[in-house]
Amino acid sequence: MGGESASEVIAGIYADGWSRIVATMIRFTGGDWNLAEECAQDAFTQALRTWPEAGVPRQPLAWLTTAARNRAVDRMRRASTEAAKLRRAAREPAPPPYTRDSEIPDERLELMFTCCHPALRLDAQVALTLRSLAGLSTAEIARAFLVSERTMGQRIFRAKQKVAHAVIPFRVPPAHLLPERLPAVLHVLYLLFNRGYDEPRDPAGLGREAIRLARVLVSLMPDEPEAQGLLALMLVQEARRASRFDQDGEPVILEDQDRARWDRELIGEGGAILERALRRRRAGPFQIQAAIAACHAAAPSTAETDWPQIVGLYDELTKVAPSPVVDLNRAVALAMAQGPEAALAALDALAGSGRLDGYHLLAAARADLLRRVGRAAEAEECLREAIELAPSEGERRLLRRRLADW
Repeated sequence: MGGESASEVIAGIYADGWSRIVATMIRFTGGDWNLAEECAQDAFTQALRTWPEAGVPRQPLAWLTTAARNRAVDRMRRASTEAAKLRRAAREPAPPPYTRDSEIPDERLELMFTCCHPALRLDAQVALTLRSLAGLSTAEIARAFLVSERTMGQRIFRAKQKVAHAVIPFRVPPAHLLPERLPAVLHVLYLLFNRGYDEPRDPAGLGREAIRLARVLVSLMPDEPEAQGLLALMLVQEARRASRFDQDGEPVILEDQDRARWDRELIGEGGAILERALRRRRAGPFQIQAAIAACHAAAPSTAETDWPQIVGLYDELTKVAPSPVVDLNRAVALAMAQGPEAALAALDALAGSGRLDGYHLLAAARADLLRRVGRAAEAEECLREAIELAPSEGERRLLRRRLADW
């Protein structure tokens, strides 16, 4: 294995093979998502215990799949209520890792389309896919949806229960059914990208993998402008990666980023893809977000950014995909376009609605606007609140430096 330790090999397989093992186990257990995930996790735990001494097997993925299957058989044998599943499993040979038999040219993308079943609500499709196939924790998914970990855990549990009780099949959809599952798949890819984008070096490669899958998706569905919009958005955002963190891994806000370090080739590619997408029909949310990102990328500086155009794009985004985060971002752009007073009124209304309770960026944005209108004591209070709510130490340090500079 090229001199890698057993733990390093297992970590690599986990990043690359978790989704395939879970998919295999979901089919093997008759759609029991909880049991499939638990048995897959048990297999990796067993590997961590045995491989360092016994050595890495010649076919590690097959070893893990077999270990997960054996664990599932043991669990089903002990559970008398699962007798029917056990009888069915006993008649089946040990399955190979997830096998492909569809027109989708990439295994991971195929699995995403398989998981995103339209019988579930969109947010449930996305959350279940991120948890079961991408290996994201419930806490990570909850942060992406701006809900508590408990709330997200309940959503995922209910989705799994619905899959089991409604006997929703775990089956690759035929080509003509892909469009109805596309919105959920696009959201999965975007949240995967963001998860990697928020890391200074993206050690798991989630951002790069999301871009790769988006390219495959655009090739698979060339007439879907939202797929093109998502790819364009990812490329333009990725172009800024080198300037988003300093040498110590601390986040750098857009205003302070060195725009000379932005990747103009990626920005150009994203812009060309977006232009093709916008020719087709009324723009969807990913196309509009890509257009906003392109406005930022085209500007020589924060002061020279076309803020009125960005406000207008947020107005359009509010119509097609309303959300409190969109309202927050629109208010920040409005402050740059028209001054802080009108934007502060919008943020005060948003804070009063309770829709972004606990979201540190709302408190940070209000702090900035309060400072700009001369309400220093209130601004400091808001910024201290933002520091308390920030989800990472890097963001807390950034906000503390801002407070010190005031």
